[in-house]
Amino acid sequence: MAALPFNDARIEELVLRFNAVMAKEGTDISDLGGNSSDDEVTATLQETGGDLSRDEITQEIESMNDEQQDALVALFWIGRGDAETEDWEQTKTLARQQHEGLVSRYLLGQPEVGEFLTEGLEKMLDYGVD
Repeated sequence: MAALPFNDARIEELVLRFNAVMAKEGTDISDLGGNSSDDEVTATLQETGGDLSRDEITQEIESMNDEQQDALVALFWIGRGDAETEDWEQTKTLARQQHEGLVSRYLLGQPEVGEFLTEGLEKMLDYGVD
C-alpha cells in the first residue's frame, strides 16, 4: 500500500502557504493612482523585500528529507495528471531521477501548484494511502 512520508495536514498547510505566495505579484507599481483606500490592496498583493512568505516556504521544503521532497513532487504530478496513483512508487523514483536544483524553486515556478497538490492529495487519499 502506498504511504505518504508526511501527514495530509502538513500538505494542506503547505498548499495554503503556496497559494498566499502565488497570489502575489512580483512587479512593483510605483504610482498607485492616488486612491488611498485602493492603494493598500495593491500593495498587499505585491511581493516586497521584507516579505518572508517565499523564503519561509523555500526553507520549509528544502528542510524536508529527500523522500518527502520526492513525494511532494509526485503529488504535484499526480494532481496535474502527469502520473497515476497506482504508480506512486515509480513516480517518486522518477522525481528523484529528474531532480535538478531546489525542489522549492521548481514548485514555486509552477502555475496552480496549490491546486495540483490538493488534487494529488485527494487522489492519493481516495486511493487509500496510509
